[in-house]
Amino acid sequence: DVQLQASGGGLVQAGESLRLSCIVSGFSFANYAIGWFRQAPGKEREGVSSISSNDDSTWIADSVKGRFSISSTRDNAKNTVYLQMSSLKSEDTALYFCAASDIPTKQQQHYTYWGQGTQVTVSS
Repeated sequence: DVQLQASGGGLVQAGESLRLSCIVSGFSFANYAIGWFRQAPGKEREGVSSISSNDDSTWIADSVKGRFSISSTRDNAKNTVYLQMSSLKSEDTALYFCAASDIPTKQQQHYTYWGQGTQVTVSS
């Protein structure tokens, strides 16, 4: 079964950091770009960051540029993509999802597989 399992969310204060993890299994991880998306209450889901299948290209949304970064560990034992979030703000509060796409893109419609989401809450 294809699975993307996001974890690492929690309740933090503004200015603190969190690292989200997305563990991928059930498909050829090396052939897929992985993206992070988030959805705040009452708002549409938006892209946050993505990393290409060979890790040579990354994208960070302007709203989090300079505060968030994406990285990955691609080996047979641990296929994981990380979203390091620093200097968190209240507006970063959202349910964060990871997803997989067979093309490098930041557009949600191209992402085929989605994880269940992990909640990030930032108190001000």
